[in-house]
Amino acid sequence: MIIGTITSDEARVRLNVKGKRGRERVVEAVIDSGYTGALTLPPGLIAMLELRWQSVDRATLADGSTCVFQVYVGKLDWDCKVRTILVDEADAMPLVGMRLLRGHELKMQVRSRGKVTIRRLPRR
Repeated sequence: MIIGTITSDEARVRLNVKGKRGRERVVEAVIDSGYTGALTLPPGLIAMLELRWQSVDRATLADGSTCVFQVYVGKLDWDCKVRTILVDEADAMPLVGMRLLRGHELKMQVRSRGKVTIRRLPRR
């Protein structure tokens, strides 16, 4: 189970992201149900972790504009396991998207310092 909090009207969780040569960094990420990817990280953190470049991708944003971004391969501690994921580069606060939440239940106590829990769903 992953536990976080409501801060500044956002659901946030802390994640341990892993890179090459044992490099790790704990990041605070905002849960964004409108983001279909797994995780975004800023370019400086991607460079510090030395994540492996995967590809270039493009997305349509909520305002209808299109953006092009770099995609990297990263690892993180997720629900007591190390998980390999695709990380989208974005020069903004890290985001947790729906791809990372797939197969989990998200509960939020939407109030100041409310509890956020992410729990793996039982297999069907």
